Amino acid sequence: MDDKIINKKKGGSSTDLPESTAFGTDSIKQISYNLLLICLGSALVAIALNGIIIPHKFVSGGLTGLALGVHYLFPSIPVSGLYFVMNIPLFFIGWKFVGRRFFYYSIVGMVIFSAMVEWVNVPLPVQDKISSALFAGILTGVGAGIILKSKGSAGGTDILSVVLLNRFSIRVGSTILAFNIIVLTAAAIFFSLESALYTLVYMYVSSRIVEVVLTGLSQRKAVIIISPKWEEISQKILKEIVRGVTFIKGQGAYSGQDENILYTVITFRELPRVKDIVREIDPGAFLVVHETLEVMGHRIGNQPHW
Repeated sequence: MDDKIINKKKGGSSTDLPESTAFGTDSIKQISYNLLLICLGSALVAIALNGIIIPHKFVSGGLTGLALGVHYLFPSIPVSGLYFVMNIPLFFIGWKFVGRRFFYYSIVGMVIFSAMVEWVNVPLPVQDKISSALFAGILTGVGAGIILKSKGSAGGTDILSVVLLNRFSIRVGSTILAFNIIVLTAAAIFFSLESALYTLVYMYVSSRIVEVVLTGLSQRKAVIIISPKWEEISQKILKEIVRGVTFIKGQGAYSGQDENILYTVITFRELPRVKDIVREIDPGAFLVVHETLEVMGHRIGNQPHW
């Protein structure tokens, strides 16, 4: 039976259903916001490329680095055009392994990024090479992180990074750094070792800044607490932090006594308060804090939206 007829029989209209487009069910406001993020991030990366990286003959990371290498060898070929062409195979991967919404946003993002690299050229008065590498890494990391904060990317290794994150839980920054090592090795061979070392500084800073921008204060911490006052501690966490707590049955190897081990996942900002609660109730408690890669679950989950 036609969906419109079903809706009318239920007292609704066909407009009650969210309209599906190439960008999923995103509203015009959501689409505009994501495109704004892509534009802002692309502009920052373009400023780093044209203002620092190219003048100092550094090699950038990912496909941009490959495009720059070819451009240095053949100056008549524009970086923006090379980048656009090199992205075509990666978009086939993105179409197969990542959501359609991410794919369409990334196509638009690649066009925007290529245009920004072609048109945005802001000279930056930084002459010292190590300072230039640090500044370029910060600008590129913030820009790439802002782009990935949207529901798409600017193409390049961003697509590969998201595929590996979704399928194998490999951090975005780790994938970027690994791919950049390959580019760096090629730079050392075809250009100079000094240029490659400065580029290494730039790449490392950029990959770390990307992680900070993407996770920031939303990073989750897994906490294990062992204390004879486990019940009082768990009640305080439930009431004051409003986070779930799981009891894990354990046994002390030395004492042979049964233990209730507390396990909870909290945000980075909640960690100091949890520590204070444990100290107040039992200063002798055993507390371990673990880093988390991803967390799935109601209210506490922090998986990316790709």
